[in-house]
Amino acid sequence: MERAKRTALITGASGGIGEALARECAGAGMNVVLVARSEDRLKALGEQLSGEHGISATPVATDLSDADAPPAIKRALEASGITVDVLINNAGFATFGPFVETDASEELDEIQLNVTALTHLTKLFAPGMVERGWGRVMNVASTAAFQPGPLMAVYYATKAYVLSFSEALSEEMRGTGVTVTAFCPGPTASGFQARAAMEDSKLVLGRKMPDAATVAADGFKAMMAGKPVYIHGLRNRLIAQSIRFSPRALVRPMVKRLQERVH
Repeated sequence: MERAKRTALITGASGGIGEALARECAGAGMNVVLVARSEDRLKALGEQLSGEHGISATPVATDLSDADAPPAIKRALEASGITVDVLINNAGFATFGPFVETDASEELDEIQLNVTALTHLTKLFAPGMVERGWGRVMNVASTAAFQPGPLMAVYYATKAYVLSFSEALSEEMRGTGVTVTAFCPGPTASGFQARAAMEDSKLVLGRKMPDAATVAADGFKAMMAGKPVYIHGLRNRLIAQSIRFSPRALVRPMVKRLQERVH
């Protein structure tokens, strides 16, 4: 008898890297649970993936900046008899600008989404994976995780949390059949920069960025291979390693200069 298809839950699946990761999962024969705020976009993507790959796609339209969203997702899937074998915590956003000038409520939502929802979903779904003896968790961090980020202080701090949290869980779950991967892409061509209103920063302006599909394909392979930390792109890997050996007093102003707006 053919083994039942595995099911992957992907947050932030309505666009960018999240949508591309959903396509990778469906292309690998997995059923998908698509989570984001836009119901219409999720339904359209789900119908496309079902038609192309013969898998089932379940759209879940919800706002993960709402603290009640993760347990509501778990209850809905249990009621539908859906078991999650692969969890991809991709949803996240950034705020840009001097901390004393940025909007507090937006940054609290940023922490809720980038950190709290990610942690809560992992708490809800990882134990079942361990009980069944197989699972994959991908927490999408960033190359931002490796240094402080003046002008994006909260975002960089959230990604440092994601990296540390994921590495710790990876070690805790060694030998269980469940792996946890911190996936660290660099700047990627998606709607991320527009959402953060940072398209005129030196970090982004004039830079040739890889497309989301290329980044997602690389990250998907790393997740399935069970790599604890994976940085997309040789240049990004070299920069992340160089940060380890650079004095923090030099790193802070360097990152700030890279992120300043071009006037």
